[in-house]
Amino acid sequence: MKSEFNMREALLGAVPSLRAFAISLSGDVDRADDLVQDTLVRALANVHRFEPGTNLNAWLFTILRNLFHSEYRKRRREVEDADGSYAATLRTAPDQHAHLDFEDLRAALAKLPQDQREALLLVGAQGFAYDDAAAICGCAVGTIKSRVNRARRRLAELMFLDDAEDLVSDGLVAAALQSDMTQAGASAAL
Repeated sequence: MKSEFNMREALLGAVPSLRAFAISLSGDVDRADDLVQDTLVRALANVHRFEPGTNLNAWLFTILRNLFHSEYRKRRREVEDADGSYAATLRTAPDQHAHLDFEDLRAALAKLPQDQREALLLVGAQGFAYDDAAAICGCAVGTIKSRVNRARRRLAELMFLDDAEDLVSDGLVAAALQSDMTQAGASAAL
């Protein structure tokens, strides 16, 4: 009990010098007071690690210095934003929209006639030239061009897009077309 009392007195006696050191490190009186308080809390929680007969002030100053540097590293990565104006500018597009768009596209593709869907998938998803797609389908190049054009226009209608060109500019559409083509090929193979 007497050693506990002596430790408390020694800790309280070290507060003025700890505070002065904390002020010199942080340059802010309020921050220094927080550092001293955190140092004392940490010292009390780890009093069993202190070796009697060694320099208590050195031990406390080491704790304070380590706390300051740990917090400095954390704060260095933080952005001061007391009023929340910086945080208000940060936005991330929600992931669910892309998934919903993908599902809408798949549903719209399923509503296309088989010949139009096949032509669109060959040209739009697989990247075949019109000549090659015509050879695969066994029809004229003009027929493939017509099917692709009608398929794009119908997809735009089904997906409530203003123009069929909106389908081409979206990378998601190409990915969905690719996925659908892969599934169509697997179904045909079965």
